[in-house]
Amino acid sequence: MLDEIRAVARGVLCSPTRLRLLFADGPATPWYLAAFLRRVLPLVRTQLAQIEQHAQRIPDGRLRTQALASLHHKAFHVAGGAILATFLPASQAREYVGVIAPLETIYDYLDNLCDRHPEVAAQAYPVLHQAIIDALDPDAPLHDYQALGPPGDDGGYLAYLVTCVQDRLRQIPGHASLRPIFAEAATFYVRMQTVAHLAPGERESACRRWYEAHRERFAHLTWFEFAAASGSQWQVYAPLYLAMSGHPECANDGYNAYFPDAGAIHVLLDSFIDQREDREHDDFNFTTCYPDAATLRTRMAVLAERATQAFAHLPHPQEHGFLLRIMALFYLTHPKVRAQHLDAQAKSLLKAIGGGRP
Repeated sequence: MLDEIRAVARGVLCSPTRLRLLFADGPATPWYLAAFLRRVLPLVRTQLAQIEQHAQRIPDGRLRTQALASLHHKAFHVAGGAILATFLPASQAREYVGVIAPLETIYDYLDNLCDRHPEVAAQAYPVLHQAIIDALDPDAPLHDYQALGPPGDDGGYLAYLVTCVQDRLRQIPGHASLRPIFAEAATFYVRMQTVAHLAPGERESACRRWYEAHRERFAHLTWFEFAAASGSQWQVYAPLYLAMSGHPECANDGYNAYFPDAGAIHVLLDSFIDQREDREHDDFNFTTCYPDAATLRTRMAVLAERATQAFAHLPHPQEHGFLLRIMALFYLTHPKVRAQHLDAQAKSLLKAIGGGRP
């Protein structure tokens, strides 16, 4: 995680395009970023170290490998998910990260199982992802998440993560008001993971059919942008942040501000830097659904403008604008960008996303 962050920092400092976006609102964004690195990142590292202790004890070798891979290679997902803790007092920031770390680990671990474990059939996808639905409902009972695979004893690892999230959500005042928001977000996410991990050809058709059932509500999106938006965690993390920052009455507005537009940007950026890996493994990549790079840039600009307009109706919109800019800078300066010779396109996308500032 630290190596990736250092590499991104060097990339930003060496790129006028990226520096302009970093300083677009004056010194506020760099100051917020310094606070994130100094205050929040150590909390993330502490939480991940505790989770890794449990992952190391998984009896089954293949499950243990995937659990550790998700922690070692996707730790930056947890760090990114904790960005809004930058704006919370120290005790609340610790509580916020305490929810985000195990929850994001569930997302990443299950994604690894569905992508990389050789014995996970399609019918197992929704059963495994029931863990996310349960984690976001403190009153939900635990289920046998591996009932349909993969085989092997995880030593209670997934149940431990679910229980961690439930216990910590239960301690948040007004958490019950978040339940309807979280339930819809989890339902959309589980469906996206289920269809996106199907075989090539089948997954695209399934996504199109799914979109048609929701076209009226998401008419401004393409079918694959809708699927991408459904795969973001921000429609959970942002309402949670609003509730913990003293604005529980705005949690629903936060959900609607991030879903679908900011969520779509998030997953499209993740797909953008994973193009080579997705080709190698024949995984579904959302950015390659666009006919060309110019269309991707245009759509990113539209989504960013819509997200920025939605942020303007939330308390302290500059905090959400900071999140959008830092998310774009991190993904579009990640070492994977240069390794795939995507830097020119990345700079173009940065300009498109940075055009709509709160």
